[in-house]
Amino acid sequence: MQHMKEIATAVGTLAIAVGIGFVMQSSETAQERYGKSARPITIPAADPPQETLSGTASGDILLEVEEIELTSASDPAIVPVPNAEAQVQRASVSATDVPQAQDALPNPEQCEMTANATATSAAMVNLTLDAPCAANERLTVHHNGMMFTQTTDAAGGLTVTVPALTEQAVFILAFSTGEGAVAQTTVPDLGMYDRVALQWRGRAGFELHAREFGADYGQDGHVWTGAPQNAAGMARGQNGFAMRLGDALAAEPLVAEIYTFPTGAAQDTGIIDMSVEAEVTNNNCGLEIEAQSLEMMAGGTMKTQDLILSVPDCDAVGSFLVLNNLVSDLKVAGN
Repeated sequence: MQHMKEIATAVGTLAIAVGIGFVMQSSETAQERYGKSARPITIPAADPPQETLSGTASGDILLEVEEIELTSASDPAIVPVPNAEAQVQRASVSATDVPQAQDALPNPEQCEMTANATATSAAMVNLTLDAPCAANERLTVHHNGMMFTQTTDAAGGLTVTVPALTEQAVFILAFSTGEGAVAQTTVPDLGMYDRVALQWRGRAGFELHAREFGADYGQDGHVWTGAPQNAAGMARGQNGFAMRLGDALAAEPLVAEIYTFPTGAAQDTGIIDMSVEAEVTNNNCGLEIEAQSLEMMAGGTMKTQDLILSVPDCDAVGSFLVLNNLVSDLKVAGN
């Protein structure tokens, strides 16, 4: 019921047609195209599977999609209400996250909290929190619609680097009690970068992928959080950079992946193919999972889309669901 309340109060949504390039790769094909050597999965290890596949199909399987809702935050008139008895893992899209009751702080009224935000290179922000009476506590970081869960250290401190999504960047660090702190900074070089984010709750298995200038999976130019990142190349305008935010070990974590490309310094001209993918695992098989995409647009506006995806049953574990058109491809003109 808590998750239903979150999604109902989050944003208005408008259901639209499903033509989003949804493909399911069979386990055998997925191993060849996405296998551990090419795409080592970085989702935290799940409990040992209760059942294994008796066999795998060959070739790509084009699924008949019946229960996917691709929604926009532009119309508050229609809000999807999930079946109360359905098993659902939901990505919160509300302005305020509601952590579990066990996350309450001890004596929060005695806890003086301070936060600071400092703009760094590549339109990043170094965010720090000092909350000495909130050691090892779960909190949620909010920034321009993006949310992710973190945990303070044994001294009540937190340091995290966050890709900015707006030039006048405001960050809210909130504990379950309502206590927290706010920090803000100016990010003057944000206009030099294209940035796309994907966020979800729990072990939904989502991944954000970028294939730069014709690169195929596993090649140089295939950028995602499971591949080595080339920060020096991004500084030279040669490639993009992907990072994941969120403490996956926290209870019901909020997780975000962000892809950044240095458009203002790009050396190449062409298309960056963007896709959202989800591995079918023992954590999500047979469930509905949700995610939200955020895309920085020209003029500083933010485009958001919400996704509700029905994952195949557990005999499809090891396969991948590929959504090619949930986020827009990036068009880059060299400098």
